Amino acid sequence: MTTLPRINIDEPRWDQSTYTGRAKHFFTITNPLNLLVSPSELDKAKKIVKAYRAGESEPGLTEDEIWRAKHLYDSAYHPDTGEKMNILGRMSAQVPMNMTITGCMMTFYKTSSAVVFWQWINQSFNALVNYTNRSGDSDIPINVLGTSYVLATGGALVTALGLNSLVKKAPPLIGRWVPFAAVAAANCVNIPMMRRKELQEGIPVFDANGNKIGESKVAAQRGIATVTLSRILMASPGMVFPPILMNILERRGTLARYPWVGAPLQVFLCGFCLTFATPMCCALFPQKSSLSVSSVESSIKDKIKELPHPVDAVYFNKGL
Repeated sequence: MTTLPRINIDEPRWDQSTYTGRAKHFFTITNPLNLLVSPSELDKAKKIVKAYRAGESEPGLTEDEIWRAKHLYDSAYHPDTGEKMNILGRMSAQVPMNMTITGCMMTFYKTSSAVVFWQWINQSFNALVNYTNRSGDSDIPINVLGTSYVLATGGALVTALGLNSLVKKAPPLIGRWVPFAAVAAANCVNIPMMRRKELQEGIPVFDANGNKIGESKVAAQRGIATVTLSRILMASPGMVFPPILMNILERRGTLARYPWVGAPLQVFLCGFCLTFATPMCCALFPQKSSLSVSSVESSIKDKIKELPHPVDAVYFNKGL
């Protein structure tokens, strides 16, 4: 029987130095069908991945079966800690959860009570996602979790309610875009606050061979900034284009004749946009990001100088 050549499953299947390769990887990881996989199948996938890494793979496994197990493992287990992630915090839950929440935010945006409720729901979900996908093995204390949650929710509500009061005399389309402004403002608060410990203490940085060099605050700043930007861009298509269509339908009287169609249509449109925007925006920046040695703090530079073979760049997991 022919022996398969060893596969490097410590790296994604596709070349992560290219945008196309990263997009293929995230289309696989964010596939909502991964949520339907049973716990026993996930445990089996973990067993296959762990065994293969140890050189003890099951006989008869094909390359596609090994990669299938790896993709399921990546979709459900944290890349740094190896712990099984909360099912709603996984990237495969992004599309079904966000399409529902975002669709409702953009449908029920005219009354203050509806704005408060849906912004609260959205920030509760965001807090869960940010905690689940934090970089490294950073443990987020309850007080930090609570503070970031309150500040992000408050920021979103102030933005949404404030802009709603300002755009009352503006064209209706402007009012429909207010939820997007609130989401963008909340992301700029929620993600840095949720990962504040990383900013204060740094995140692990490694050489090209995966050997840990130290903890870098500069890497944490870069990772959090790129994640915040990609989250905002991820929300953009589903919160910018559907309101344009809904505004056209409103002007034509369609929504007045069929008022029940508003929420389901916006949820569907958001889902369609998010199906593509989620993996494509996750792929904007490499998951294994790099920093030139000239950009890191002096403490890391000093450790690099002590290495037998000094490196030109350090690598880190930016988080999601």
